[in-house]
Amino acid sequence: MIFDFDIIRNFYSNLKCKLGKVRNRIAYPMTYSEKVLFSHLLIEENTNYIRHESYLNFFPDRLAMQDATAQMTLLQFMQTGIQKTEIPTTVHCDHLIKAENGFDLDLEKSIQENQEIYSFLKSASNKYGIGFWKPGSGIIHQVILENYAFPGGMIIGTDSHTPNSGGLGMLGIGIGGADAVEVMSGSFLELKLPKIIGVDLKGKLSGWASPKDIILKLSGILGVTGATNSIIEYFGDGVESISCTGKATICNMGAEIGATSSLFPYDIKMKDFLYRSGRNKIAKIADEMKDFLKADKEVYQNPCVYYDKVIRIDLTSLEPHINGPFTPDRSIPISNMKEEVYKNNWPSKIEVGLIGSCANSSYEDISKVVSIIEQAKKKKLKIVSEFLITPGSNRIYQILEKQGLISIFHSIGAKVFSNACGPCIGQWKRKGSHNNLRNTIIHSFNRNFSSRNDGNPKTHAFIASPEIVTAFIFSGYLTFDPRKDFIKNEMGEYVKFDEPISTNMPLFKSPKNMVLEYEPPQKNNVENIKIDFNSDRLQILSPFPCWDGDNLLNLKLLIKIKGKCTTDHISMAGPWLKYRGHIENISENLLIGAVNSFNEKTNRIKNVITGNYGLVPEIAKFYKLKKISTLIVGDENYGEGSSREHAAMEPRFLGVRVILVKSFSRIHEINLKRQGILALTFFDPLDYKKIQEEDTFHFYIKDFRPKKNINVKLIHKNGVQENIIVKHSYNGKQIQWFRAGSFLNFLKSISQ
Repeated sequence: MIFDFDIIRNFYSNLKCKLGKVRNRIAYPMTYSEKVLFSHLLIEENTNYIRHESYLNFFPDRLAMQDATAQMTLLQFMQTGIQKTEIPTTVHCDHLIKAENGFDLDLEKSIQENQEIYSFLKSASNKYGIGFWKPGSGIIHQVILENYAFPGGMIIGTDSHTPNSGGLGMLGIGIGGADAVEVMSGSFLELKLPKIIGVDLKGKLSGWASPKDIILKLSGILGVTGATNSIIEYFGDGVESISCTGKATICNMGAEIGATSSLFPYDIKMKDFLYRSGRNKIAKIADEMKDFLKADKEVYQNPCVYYDKVIRIDLTSLEPHINGPFTPDRSIPISNMKEEVYKNNWPSKIEVGLIGSCANSSYEDISKVVSIIEQAKKKKLKIVSEFLITPGSNRIYQILEKQGLISIFHSIGAKVFSNACGPCIGQWKRKGSHNNLRNTIIHSFNRNFSSRNDGNPKTHAFIASPEIVTAFIFSGYLTFDPRKDFIKNEMGEYVKFDEPISTNMPLFKSPKNMVLEYEPPQKNNVENIKIDFNSDRLQILSPFPCWDGDNLLNLKLLIKIKGKCTTDHISMAGPWLKYRGHIENISENLLIGAVNSFNEKTNRIKNVITGNYGLVPEIAKFYKLKKISTLIVGDENYGEGSSREHAAMEPRFLGVRVILVKSFSRIHEINLKRQGILALTFFDPLDYKKIQEEDTFHFYIKDFRPKKNINVKLIHKNGVQENIIVKHSYNGKQIQWFRAGSFLNFLKSISQ
């Protein structure tokens, strides 16, 4: 089955005309990213196309939501009164399945435990014309790559790793649920035109180096904020040597360095993947349009002129990298790993190796893993670390099972989990993790924040390619280098691994089995969506209060956060995922992972009214009950990580009016704006140090307008007053959201 074929065919038939209209407005050659953006642009008169400055309006081809974020998105969409989504949309059930016992048992248990949520998502999908991918069908981004992505297209998704589609030349952008509601309602996606970073790939990968190592190295070059508000566009002679799924791995992890999206130009590897995934008709049309599905030749001739920054990576000399712990941008070449382990006193013994996630669960990835396992069996090696595998989709699992590869995993004592996110997002029921013992794991996932995988803040999680992870579980130590080190086998002999070998995904000939996991959108369905008033999983939303137009006076500090504060710190996943459709219950985890700068403890803040210390959610509820407005003060790149808008909705629900930080991540900042929180940054980052634990704050915002700084008065406990200046990035439309109390309030007001 080919989804959206008519839509895709029409897109290509109009592409030349659309780009021609844009060329009439601009006088310079276009990058591939610009071609994709501008071919989805609402062309308006007197609009400037200035990178990192102009807000433009786009019409994406498709929207995708995973089950954790889809709940709140649909609860918001229900408030609009609109009867059908105006954009092709799908829901994918991949986040709520726990990894514990293995494929069938975990899937069956998940369906039982989450029946209320799955029923809600399915009924809402039927009502609003949304495609529904059932539990077990696969991880959202792998399913998108196999079934919906097409070169030159544009997809948005309520998950930060939506850019995974860039591996097939489709521009993917992660968004919050309220953004999705706006587009589902028939409006456009408003986006500040990103900068474009060009990454020139030279040479060809060889040996143990893999596509994963490209993004692991680039993460070290740019850091977690280096690509914020930018698209990373890859080019160069090394591009065509990388498989489509390898490209997707690279694009997927662009989210870890702040990128709005990542993108590869169309090439023979993408054509091959389309063919192997049963979409040869799309491959044929794309091939006819291939000159439009890459940057103009002038861009490649003079990349430094047309990209905002150019980074060159020599694939020929690239060695495997291992990133971590606790942050995805601590990039370590494998040749330096032994030294780093000893220098930092990291636990060198590897307790668990994990393969999968949306970043590395393709057939190609798993075929490399199998090639190493087959070597190990011949060389009489046994695993010395626990080994866990998560295939990316039902399609991949079926192929692996048919070829006998699942049994190969079982033969060495590995455990194969369901086609879901599992350990990558904290849905891993790891035995003993509650003991908070210091230990090391290594995985092929995309994130390694503290506590993310197993809930243990002392777990040192490292990121590597699937083949490196696999080699390591036979050694058991971080200090191992499979390129040169020997391992003692069960015969007492010292043996060495050969280089891994990958295999292309065979031609998929059985779409029937895949479609069993998919429910097409229903037409003219007037079914009412029922939510039990007493449910602890789902809760109808109530509107947030609007702004009264006056200054925000007498705010109290809820917490001043020290260091990294991701959306995992603000609203943890793991066991809390069950409450993603219940704003009151999910708010019980607000900022429980953030570090209080005044005592360097997590989930321990001062109630300035009583003088006592307590839990963040409890004190936030106390202030709300007393009608005391609060603010949160944060550090750099506040809200890094997942797109989860719960991290913005929870503080809003508990009475937080302002979040003031040194800098924001892109998705979280727009999520805060959408929910009616005033998102501000210090004009002088050093003013962060002036904030004291028992301060009172006055924010003078009566004249709130674009590009106008805001004066803030700090009143310290001893009566001393200080004035600071803060900045904002609101445009006129976003200020209207704030005035209305939220984007949803604003949308309802203009549709009445």
